[in-house]
Amino acid sequence: MKRVICFDIETTGFDYMRGDRCIEIGAVEIIDGKITDNTFHEYINPEGKIIPPDTYMVHKISNAFLEDKPKMSEIAPKFMEFIGDSPIVAHNGLDFDFPFVNHELEMLKMPTIPREQMLDSLVIARNRVFGPKSYTLDALAKWYGISLTARADAHGALIDSEILAKVYLELENTEPAPDVSEIIAKQHAAMLAHPKVGGNFPYRKFDVPAADLENHQKFMAEIQK
Repeated sequence: MKRVICFDIETTGFDYMRGDRCIEIGAVEIIDGKITDNTFHEYINPEGKIIPPDTYMVHKISNAFLEDKPKMSEIAPKFMEFIGDSPIVAHNGLDFDFPFVNHELEMLKMPTIPREQMLDSLVIARNRVFGPKSYTLDALAKWYGISLTARADAHGALIDSEILAKVYLELENTEPAPDVSEIIAKQHAAMLAHPKVGGNFPYRKFDVPAADLENHQKFMAEIQK
């Protein structure tokens, strides 16, 4: 049995080093290439960290809504038990989701997610898909014809995890892109081997017919006026 977890988080901001906190975690289970009904979803009390207006407009999660929600100390053990030792997929996860969650775990003095479990669908997409103008989760979903209706009003960790799971399965069924470096090298070598490249050509001078020269001089005189 091959088990993979796709997950996403929502946060108070982008910089955990300045105190931003995780406020929602969503995760979806894939077993043997099929999305199951086994999911993980929790809202998290940010313990006094204020959600700024611009961030609120992305996920529509307010501090008032989170007042009675459990703290990360209660959620983290449940989340780590859910993912277990399965490979974990996040979009742009190596730069954002994984470091963010691991920082939360470190503050709780809990074991962090090991690097060998991490899969970044953004990295996978860039190596397998040629065509989309962008490699955001939205762009890839549109590229594969996956509906984004569920997130029309706002981002949500579980909603985005479900979209990510569908994108990940499409990526798994996409052949890796060929290594074009060898093709380019061969083309470059062929161009340099062409007899006209780098050759010493004699300087050629062509006499201008008198009539053409006269017309050109008249044209230039008109311009100068």
